[in-house]
Amino acid sequence: MATIYIKHVFRLLLILSWCAFSTVLSAQNAPDLSPANNTLKDTAHQKDLLDVYENWFKLPAKRENPHPENKVYFTINPLANMPTSSGNALVTSTTANVYLGPRSTTFLSTANFAPYFNFNRRFGLPLRSSIWLKDNAWNIQGDIRLLVYPQYTWGLGTSHTSEEKEWVNYKYIRFYQAVLKRVNTHLYAGFGYDLDYHFNIAGDSGVNLHTFTGYPYGLAGNSLSSGITFNILYDTRNRNIYPFPGIFLDMVYRMNPRFLGNSNYWQSIFVDLRKYLQLNTSAKPNQQNTLAFWSFLWWNSNTGTPYLDLPSTGWDEFNRSARGFDQNRYRGNGLYYFETEYRRDITKNGLFGFVVFSNINTVSGSGTMFRSWHPAGGFGLRIKYSKASNSNVAFDYAFSKGYQTILFNFSETF
Repeated sequence: MATIYIKHVFRLLLILSWCAFSTVLSAQNAPDLSPANNTLKDTAHQKDLLDVYENWFKLPAKRENPHPENKVYFTINPLANMPTSSGNALVTSTTANVYLGPRSTTFLSTANFAPYFNFNRRFGLPLRSSIWLKDNAWNIQGDIRLLVYPQYTWGLGTSHTSEEKEWVNYKYIRFYQAVLKRVNTHLYAGFGYDLDYHFNIAGDSGVNLHTFTGYPYGLAGNSLSSGITFNILYDTRNRNIYPFPGIFLDMVYRMNPRFLGNSNYWQSIFVDLRKYLQLNTSAKPNQQNTLAFWSFLWWNSNTGTPYLDLPSTGWDEFNRSARGFDQNRYRGNGLYYFETEYRRDITKNGLFGFVVFSNINTVSGSGTMFRSWHPAGGFGLRIKYSKASNSNVAFDYAFSKGYQTILFNFSETF
């Protein structure tokens, strides 16, 4: 049975890799997406919330800084991205942006600190960063989190119904760092280190989590996963906040050997592929009329991976996937996910827009990989926050069978 499952996984990996690299090879006519061409000419007289604020309070126009290099820009937002199951929460987000080289040849470096807590005893101090050195020669990625993160769990696959869930209390420290070097214009490769440390793991009211999940690893006391990663990144998008046409491919292979402190040797692979299609004519380049696709495969070897490190819905890199599901609803040694979203302006000036989306996932466990599919959908309102970066304030309503939620974000889901 395990052999058949592994064959299915690698077949899907081959299909994803072929699709990704076929797209790369056919992208010879892709537009020049260097930072110098990231600012499109505003032919629609766009407006954003900053324009509205300036008009209301009659603020003088800001002078353009002719030398933005090395100047740090701070943005403080009371509304920040939250995991899909956070519920009512108090959140704030502080983002620092800086150019570490000429603006014409260097992407904007960012660091985001978004502390939060909610009324289910959940508390988080996440710090994420993406540093682009001069001329985009190197990209340094960071993800550091200190979380008190109790949440529900449903075991593996579809072994339990939505009502058959157990509350799991735990604390979590994450330390991810990766360094990638540019290979050519859009391709980067490098290495990293990932640390996942869960501690004070216990079921609510003394429930035996091993018995409930049927899984023997990492469900009592603490669990440690310490691994080396090999990273490949291919990105032709001209923006990462609200991308215009382009392709995004991220591949991370992780090894967790015993000499780094792991109780068992295990490995994983994560393949993330995204495609953006602009449906507008060239006469209206700034009017949002975009069809976006997101697909990823996340697979772990079945050799003792701690339970809380297994692939799970809503636990992708930025906790953005599975809108319409409670975070952690489906978990297994393998997870495949696909989402599509249509994005369109409502007003000609781009101040208001809407999205319609749907997604589907399947996980291993109870023989359900590629046999049991779980769909969700929803729609949302967009308000342009900054036309310079094309960032939006996002309000989404998402639902699936037996579950619904309202999501508030400061940027697009993907």
